[in-house]
Amino acid sequence: MSSIRELWCRVRMLFRRGEFHDELAEEMRLHLDLRQQEHVERGLTPEAARRAAYQRFGNQTAIREKSYMTWGWEWLENLHQDLMFAARQLRKNKGFAVTAILILSLGICANVAIFGFVDAALIKPLSYERPAQLMSLFESNGFGKQYHLSYPDYLDWKTMSKSFQSMAAFEPAGFIRKVPEGVELDYGMWVSAGFFRTLGVQPVLGRDFRDGEDDRAAQRTVLLSYKAWQQKFGGREDVLGQTVVLNQFPNVIIGVLPKGFSFPPAGEGDFWAALHLSPGDARNDHSLTAIGRLKDGANASSAAMEIAGIAKQLERQYPDANRGRGGVALPLTEVVLGNMREILLVLLGGAGLLLAIVCVNVASLLLVRTENRRREMAIRGALGASRGRLVRQFVTEGLLLTMVGAVLGIAGAWQTMHLLQRLVPKEMVDSMPYLQVAGLNLHVLLFALGIAVVSAMLFVAVPMLRLPLRELQSALMESSRGSAGTLWRRMGANLVVAELAIAVVLLAGAGLLGKSFYRLLHVDTGIVPEHVATIRLGAYGPLYEKDEQRVALVQQLVQRMRALPGVESAGVVNQLPLGTGDGIGVFHVTGMPDDGIRHEANWRVVSPTYFSTMKATLVQGRYFGEVEDASKPRTVIINQTLARQYFAGEDPIGKHVTNGDGTSEVVGVVGDIREGQLDMSIRPAIYAPYYQNAGQDFALVVRGELEEQTMMKSIKGEIHTIDAGLVPYGEKSLTEMMDQSQTAYLHRSSAWLVGGFAGMALLLGVVGIYGVIAYSVSQRTREIGVRMALGAQRGEVSRMVLREAGWLVFGGVALGVACSLGAGRLMGSLLFGVSAWDVTTLSGVALVLSSAAMLASFLPALRAAKVNPVVALRAE
Repeated sequence: MSSIRELWCRVRMLFRRGEFHDELAEEMRLHLDLRQQEHVERGLTPEAARRAAYQRFGNQTAIREKSYMTWGWEWLENLHQDLMFAARQLRKNKGFAVTAILILSLGICANVAIFGFVDAALIKPLSYERPAQLMSLFESNGFGKQYHLSYPDYLDWKTMSKSFQSMAAFEPAGFIRKVPEGVELDYGMWVSAGFFRTLGVQPVLGRDFRDGEDDRAAQRTVLLSYKAWQQKFGGREDVLGQTVVLNQFPNVIIGVLPKGFSFPPAGEGDFWAALHLSPGDARNDHSLTAIGRLKDGANASSAAMEIAGIAKQLERQYPDANRGRGGVALPLTEVVLGNMREILLVLLGGAGLLLAIVCVNVASLLLVRTENRRREMAIRGALGASRGRLVRQFVTEGLLLTMVGAVLGIAGAWQTMHLLQRLVPKEMVDSMPYLQVAGLNLHVLLFALGIAVVSAMLFVAVPMLRLPLRELQSALMESSRGSAGTLWRRMGANLVVAELAIAVVLLAGAGLLGKSFYRLLHVDTGIVPEHVATIRLGAYGPLYEKDEQRVALVQQLVQRMRALPGVESAGVVNQLPLGTGDGIGVFHVTGMPDDGIRHEANWRVVSPTYFSTMKATLVQGRYFGEVEDASKPRTVIINQTLARQYFAGEDPIGKHVTNGDGTSEVVGVVGDIREGQLDMSIRPAIYAPYYQNAGQDFALVVRGELEEQTMMKSIKGEIHTIDAGLVPYGEKSLTEMMDQSQTAYLHRSSAWLVGGFAGMALLLGVVGIYGVIAYSVSQRTREIGVRMALGAQRGEVSRMVLREAGWLVFGGVALGVACSLGAGRLMGSLLFGVSAWDVTTLSGVALVLSSAAMLASFLPALRAAKVNPVVALRAE
């Protein structure tokens, strides 16, 4: 019972300290009154009795403290006292406290915010069952390693591989859905029957595809995304078994996918329909991508080697269709992330360097503050404070400083992550959904805690190292000014050199990324993208079943667009430039000997007015004519890259190329148009006339004198007047395509974020060197006064101070440039048209930082030159 009562008293003491003190004071007063009464009864006067009672009772403060320590927790009381004292010290030094906390919170905010995206993208980007077992499977060709494979190849890979427990194929799709109001475009995916089982995903309503439901003869079935189920079908459970018409084919709804499910290669898909292909389909029809799940115990490298070996075997077995086709297996996580991994690691590295500068600055502030408090600590030690008590006080102050900075930094990081998420274009969100789940989860909070702990250890260590017990007595005998000045010459200078070097690295990285982004946006595209509006169309239905009907539609569209006010010209193309670079086709130059190499090029189908609308350069020959339809001999136009590679030293006009559709005559050569992403190299390209290759999906391009958005309204209105059943979608200007492409966005974002880090680093570096030089001048006032009393001129004093600053700046910039070369190599994959050792960028960074640092040092130098020797010597 006594132990329980004691515990209760201690807990009561913890939360009701005021009440305890009141009760203790009342009890002490009662004892004093009783003793006073005893002395009065013995004959003493009330005043004498009161004085005798106090003398007999003893020191009330000591008794009060002893009572509290007996019933309370001594360490808790000490902690409370230390915290209160630390808070008073920070309030007393508001300039130091606000500066240190603000700088620290900025560093923590930047690191936690970037790590939130790193955690979402690199640590857990895929929410599937055992995602490490999932692999993406591609065919390689002369253009690269990640290209589509054919359905027969996929079936052979699935049958012949031993490393995978399951394999599935998919193809992104656009579905024209019949609704009561007409038709509507929805996005989704064609998938093989085992697709969701391979991912480890189960429908929340209904069932998955059964084996065989992806055969060509099977009944068409489809699964809905959770979002489509809620928004398009009202979330009704009786949706199962209903029929939805997609691309004119009825599909039975068999299930609903889980809420939050996403497959990045598909974007935001609403409908997931079963593939309806046949093993007898053409082996040279490459349109699929595959995924596979490794068997337990299998590893990615052995699976990649196996797929490569199978592809080699198929190449030997089918030399016509598979010549030059290899097999590639990559972890699905790696494919989903793309170059986002490198970008996030660069950003995290930049934030880490900024945090290093922040820690250096705060440590410098603490160092100066500690030196100025050495005399205070010496006096406290002389009055009986132990070294442990003094150390505990500095530990408490460092922890309090770090805790406040960390709380503000985490709050700022939460807001920053939400802001960055809102700035991500929708197209990128669909392909990188993991960016939207970045937030303050357990991983991120532990990372923030780690930063806070390391920062606190640093901020505690700095003052502790400056308080050796043996120097307490000497500290009473000396002025702290001299020791502080010596410390700055020894340690503060080294800190500012490191700070400037880190600032150079960040500035150089920002400069390289910024220059890379500029060159990316100003790369020669081979066209004039300004004032060009684009919109995609799907010509489906009984009105457009035949080629002649689709040709007539395109002719009517072009004529009606050209008649709109402010429109100069219009044309169509099956795939817009500046896109993904897909649409690879095989060709052979007639008369060229077979060299055993599979020759491939970007195949594009264009209307006669397409090149003039895009303002492409006609290098040789002619454009297509309006009369070149299916009744005329087949013709093509090639780009300059293909002409250089296959017709070097000869005239390509009149030559012939052959593909699966037959032999075509080359009638023209156009300048290279960048058909793929902005940072992709130019590839051979072949352009065929739309009138000879009429397809159901195409893009309308319109050039005019008006703004693109203004033209877009007129274009869509005119399309509906031609046929209300046409489905326009994906309207964008070419400049928007360039500016909002994933490549441009990633380059721009990395440049801006690293540039922001660099800007803060520049500011902190300049402030740091200003602080070092200004403090050095303040500590050398007596020396400067003596020099000037002995005849030194003001200019000599200024040069002395600037010389000291110059050596610090030179050391920091030189070290930073050397480190920048290594940092540039590490982020080389993110640079476009810029080398890691770009002389202009490094020279500019060195000049900017040196100029800013020397300008910051000029003010202390000017102040030193104005020192009055008489006043300085009198003050000392």
